[in-house]
Amino acid sequence: MDESLRAQLETYLSHLDRLIRRGHQVRDSLAMDPVNPSVIAATRAWQEDCGVTVNQLSGGSKAHWLARSFSEAFLMRTAAGHAVEGAAPAEIVTRLLDVLEQAVTSLSRMDGNQGEVISGSPEAPPPHRFDFVHNSELRPIVEQAYIDSRRALEQAEYDVALGTTCGILEAIVTDALEHIGLSALTTVGAPAEKIADWSFNTRIGVAERAGLIRNGCARLPAVARSYRDPADADGGSKAAVSERDARLAGQVLRVVMRDLDPGR
Repeated sequence: MDESLRAQLETYLSHLDRLIRRGHQVRDSLAMDPVNPSVIAATRAWQEDCGVTVNQLSGGSKAHWLARSFSEAFLMRTAAGHAVEGAAPAEIVTRLLDVLEQAVTSLSRMDGNQGEVISGSPEAPPPHRFDFVHNSELRPIVEQAYIDSRRALEQAEYDVALGTTCGILEAIVTDALEHIGLSALTTVGAPAEKIADWSFNTRIGVAERAGLIRNGCARLPAVARSYRDPADADGGSKAAVSERDARLAGQVLRVVMRDLDPGR
């Protein structure tokens, strides 16, 4: 890859990361005081900055997939599927965060051929999403899994996207727990058996009580919490995974990533 293009990509990735951090701050502020004029002004300023960045990345084309995704974030749909204006501010912020994450994924997979997005390019800028993971052997695995989960979501393979996302979530939470150590975790009511034997929900609960992550996992849909289970409680097939389930799991993963890496 040409060095000038590499520098441009790294600049955009850094800018997107800052926008994403601001977006989480905006959403937290909206949750605490949604009618505060200063919060509303900050939200609008952030949305405008997102629009400028999306316009640059899409080359000014409203037909570009990123520009369309940005516009769709401001709409809600009727039961018949018709788009109407009026989505809630916090919901818009959540959707825009997802659009920004899609941009990050695409840029991270870009080679130097007219912006063509490819899978696993050896010359793509080195990813830094999982530098906070203590197990160095785990980092490239979860990075590739993150790319795979985004690709599955784009291809409407929602069960694959959700399962991969939850696998990443469990892996990075487990890494954080193992770094703390079982003896320290027993002070917050952790089970006596080794961490590898804990359920997904137990790992999340202990990580929350230990202060490693906040309560973002409360938003995980039921189908995500049971992603490891081969069948439901009655022995039947697992519940179908919806697009909303897969996207919500992805949003929770990104929140947990920031909990585990506050400097992001």
